[in-house]
Order: sequence, then structure tokens, then C-alpha cells
Amino acid sequence: MLNLDSKMTLTNQDLDGFLINRIKAKKTLTLVTGVFDLLHEEHHLFLSKAKEIGDLLIVGIESDVRVRQMKGQQRPINNQEIRLKNLDKWGIADFIFILPEQFSKPDDHRQLISKIRPNFMAVSSHTKFMREKEMILSEFTAKLVVVHDFNPEFSSSKLIQNLKKKGL
Repeated sequence: MLNLDSKMTLTNQDLDGFLINRIKAKKTLTLVTGVFDLLHEEHHLFLSKAKEIGDLLIVGIESDVRVRQMKGQQRPINNQEIRLKNLDKWGIADFIFILPEQFSKPDDHRQLISKIRPNFMAVSSHTKFMREKEMILSEFTAKLVVVHDFNPEFSSSKLIQNLKKKGL
């Protein structure tokens, strides 16, 4: 049996068990999704704030395929397994998994929300498609919560640009 009080990173195969035990334990669940390529302090602040609004925090990391679709062929810098391990080292999330490669349509999002059944989805103030996410979440009595104001000084894309300028 999974211990919901300890930090864990499991594979997608273990997601079902985590979700079943979460329901048995009557814990609220906050969902976060994102790329999380080059981790920086704004990621840490965002995830820490997301953790505060529920008992458990589950993080879905965009697949390498999706990152290339969204950000170009040079991304991600770190593959999905490395991104998952790096995020796990922070010890903030209770469960981390890789999102499906086919995850660009509202029905894909609806299917994920239907499976996970979060109480909350935490986003930052610059999140795209907020209204659409809010509508899907409301179908499952979940709430979209803006937990962090976007800081344009920090982003993985900006870090990558700075590293390229330095020739690294």
C-alpha cells in the first residue's frame, strides 16, 4: 500500500494506486502541469504555493514530444526522465508523472481530469487557456487557482537564451 504521507515519485503505472489510496485517505489533491526543464527559483515558489492549497500535490510533466511541439526541436534541454528526477529531488510533490504525448486537445485534458479528479489545479498568472481549463475543471467540481504571479525575469527559456549568449 502506498503511504500518502511520504514523498514519492512513481511511474505512470503507479498512478492508479496513488489515486485509489488518495481517495481512501480522504486527502484533497492539487494538480500542476508543466515542462519544468531547467528548474529555477520561480518553479520552486510556484510548486510550494501549489502544495499549500491541498493535502497532496501531483505534478504532470510534459512529455519530450509535447515540449518539442510547443517550444521547438531544440527543447527540452533535459529529457522527461531527467526532468522528473530533478523535480523529485526538491521533495515538494507527492507524485510526479509524465503526461501523455497526445495532450493538446480539450478532450485530452478532460480525460486526464476525469482520471485524476483533483480538487484544485494550480496555475501561475501567465498560464495559457485559463478559461478553457477552468471550464473543464468545473465539470468535475474542481477549481482553478492562480497561486503565483509570473516573474518575467525567470523562465527556462530565458535561462537557455542566456546560456547560449555565453556560449555554453
